[in-house]
Amino acid sequence: MERQSKLLIIVGSVREGRFGPAVASWVAEQAGAHGGFEVEVVDLADIEIPLTLPAASPKYAGDDYPRPAGMAALTSALEGADAFVVVTPEYNHSYPASLKAAIDWHFTQWTAKPVAFVSYGGAAGGRHAVLHLENVLTELHAVTIRDGLAFPNYFTAWEDGRPLDPGAPGYAKTLLDQLAWWSAALRAARSTTPYPA
Repeated sequence: MERQSKLLIIVGSVREGRFGPAVASWVAEQAGAHGGFEVEVVDLADIEIPLTLPAASPKYAGDDYPRPAGMAALTSALEGADAFVVVTPEYNHSYPASLKAAIDWHFTQWTAKPVAFVSYGGAAGGRHAVLHLENVLTELHAVTIRDGLAFPNYFTAWEDGRPLDPGAPGYAKTLLDQLAWWSAALRAARSTTPYPA
């Protein structure tokens, strides 16, 4: 039997009073029930993520890239993951600076791995943030998953840590099915042929 994919769920907001942990917890529950994943959640609020970057690019520096010691757990989790779900709000039609910084401190950790998105916000449900993230992560040679989850007006659409939309678990399953397929395919590809970055 093929092993489960290692799925890393990233809580992208570090803002006070943020809703991201509730969304990430529900997504982790759905991923656990799916059965195709070994699930880990990383909250960027728990990680040291400076905005000032070293002069060298992490693409070329590799293991010698001088990351802060407080970032080691994040780097290790990204490196070991087969797939990602990024949980993001939408701030001013884009995603949080904390998430951009976490992405920019890394490069090869994203390469040839699938990334799905779960967003939340006002009327747009975080979709503007996801559009921007798709561009950024494609630049890092990640594979973005088409069918994401968006929760418009989350402040009235959730109750007791769960979405009120009865279709939400079905949408989550579609996302996770696609993520599992890409994860297995890309893991097999990476194991047989080095990615031509």
